[in-house]
Amino acid sequence: MPDIKYFKGVSPEDYKEYQESHKDRIWNFKEESIKYCSLDCKALFQIISKFNKLIFERFKLNIVDYPTLPSLAFSIYRALYYKEEIHQLSGKIDKDIRLGYTGGSTDMFIPKPPIGVKIFAYDINSLYPSVMRDKDFPIGNPTYFEGNILLQDPKAFGFFYCKITAPEGLLHPILQLHTKTLSGIRTVSPLGSWEGMYFSEELFNAKKYGYNFEILRGYLFQKGKIFKDYVDNLYNLRLSYPKTDPLNYTCKILLNSLYGRFGMNDDFDILEIVDQKELLEIESGDYNISEIKPLGGVGRQNKYLVSYSNPDSKILTLIDGNKEDHNVSIGIAAAVTAYARIIMSQFKNNKELPNLYYSDTDSLYFDGPIPDSFISPTILGKLKLEGIYDQAVFLAPKVYALQNQDGLIVKIKGLSKEAILKNNINMEALTALLAKDSNIQVNQNKWFRSLSEGTISILDQTYNLKITGNKRELIYNSEGLLIGTKSLIL
Repeated sequence: MPDIKYFKGVSPEDYKEYQESHKDRIWNFKEESIKYCSLDCKALFQIISKFNKLIFERFKLNIVDYPTLPSLAFSIYRALYYKEEIHQLSGKIDKDIRLGYTGGSTDMFIPKPPIGVKIFAYDINSLYPSVMRDKDFPIGNPTYFEGNILLQDPKAFGFFYCKITAPEGLLHPILQLHTKTLSGIRTVSPLGSWEGMYFSEELFNAKKYGYNFEILRGYLFQKGKIFKDYVDNLYNLRLSYPKTDPLNYTCKILLNSLYGRFGMNDDFDILEIVDQKELLEIESGDYNISEIKPLGGVGRQNKYLVSYSNPDSKILTLIDGNKEDHNVSIGIAAAVTAYARIIMSQFKNNKELPNLYYSDTDSLYFDGPIPDSFISPTILGKLKLEGIYDQAVFLAPKVYALQNQDGLIVKIKGLSKEAILKNNINMEALTALLAKDSNIQVNQNKWFRSLSEGTISILDQTYNLKITGNKRELIYNSEGLLIGTKSLIL
């Protein structure tokens, strides 16, 4: 029997009982591993069977037909709630609108509160489902236009490619775009002037904050409230179960998974195993080939794994059309995220609210409480107080620490919880990074998979933890300590 030190998290009593159960035979690592894997597979099968029964009883769908949760959510929507005419968008219109599909807004504004100042952390109840429930979305056949469409239709609805001018001195800019920085392509909310593709409703909202825009071209759509029944039914079902119940979490995932399925990038390759003759046909055809891998082994001589695409196969069809397609409509997904940013904008330049230190897609961190009119633990789109913290430090988007009497929370994107604990990255360690040019070198194991090689590799990776000014310009005091940030200017 291996020593107790090799059994992670096992008490001496459990170890002794396990040891007694093996006293009449030699402990065999291979046999124990096979037993563990077998029990794991049986347990997983039972869970999947239970989940399948749950979904079938509720929605009359069999999960074996849907490989992912977004595809399951999409099928539930199509089967029970789909009423309006939604067009699949592919080709140029997809690429154009996808320029404005920039996701949630995440920024660090103030790195650390003064001593004695508490940080109030708020989350929005189901931000994406809340806007899906109440807002109009682009449906019907899109129409391309050029010039300032607002001269003909002041309430034009769609996606507009514009020249944008941000108001000078705006504390928390609200229009974002993908742009090239010194650290590569980043999503930033800048000041200055630039061009980009934006959802019409986000532009109208930005105008309230002093933004000006000149529309150059774009796409018009009809409007439709297409998700109200789907969101109402699933959210009410979720509220009828406690958080410890699996159906509560299932409803949450189905609510949050649907919009992303509409924004799936359908520009993916066909993957096939072919013989030499078929390979020559693909190579001589009008295909974009990304990889050709010879396969070895018995019975696989002269076989190839080929990854390729047909650039001319993209078509515009109805989601419920007869042609084979991927059922995507980027305009709907882009509108969901734009509406969510509109909701968040009301907290970012509001002089009646406390100082804003950090914001994520659906969370906000202030140095004081916000009015009760914004608060509800259950109403969609309202805020709930997640915690009040005695200490806090925000270093960058997705990099921060919070501490109160209940304990310490450390979030570092790209670094595992195990690595954070192993390297003792705590409040003091992150606060020390406020000093200019300071950093922490962290080693961790990362898993890398290769589909073409059929391998998983576990490699040592060095993570250099430091403050970066990728999204906002950093402000240091005379002692070289980070004290704030300001917007980038384009």
